[in-house]
Amino acid sequence: MSDLIYIKTGEGWFYLTAVLDLADRKGMGLALSAMMEAKATSIAAWQMAIRHRPVNQPLLFHSDKSLQYACQEFREQLKGLPVRRRMSRKGNCWDNAVAESFYKKMKTEMVYHTIFKTRTQAKLAVFEYLEVWYNRERKHSTLGYLTPCQYENFFIQKAVAV
Repeated sequence: MSDLIYIKTGEGWFYLTAVLDLADRKGMGLALSAMMEAKATSIAAWQMAIRHRPVNQPLLFHSDKSLQYACQEFREQLKGLPVRRRMSRKGNCWDNAVAESFYKKMKTEMVYHTIFKTRTQAKLAVFEYLEVWYNRERKHSTLGYLTPCQYENFFIQKAVAV
C-alpha cells in the first residue's frame, strides 16, 4: 500500500511517499522529494520497497488514484511482476485507511512537534522515524502489540521451522 503527503520546511514543501506492507505494517519504501513527479515519488518509493522485499509471489498493490500511481511510468515498474494493482474509489479515503493512519501517526508523533529548517533535516527525521521508531520500536495493536520487525521475524522463524 502506498500514499503521498507533503511536509513543510523552511526551504519549502517536500513530498513524502511511503510503501507499507499490510501483512506486517512495515515501512518498506520511502521517497522524499521537492517535486511531485512519479520518478521522484511513487517510483522511487516502490524501487526501495522491492529492494528490501523482492516480489517473489503474487501481491496486491494499493494506492490512491493520484497521477503518481496512475501514470504509465509507474505502471511500467510493475510490468513482468506478479503484482495486481488496486486504486481507491474516487473520494473514498476509507480505501486507503492504513496509509492514512500511518501518516496521521507520523504527523502526530513527529511532524507537528518539529520545525524543519531544511529539507535535509526533515528527510533525516522522517527516515529515523520510519526505520528506527515505526519499524523497530512502535508496537501495533493490529500486530498483537508487536513491532513490524518483531512480527516479520515471527513469520520468518515460523517458515524456517516448517
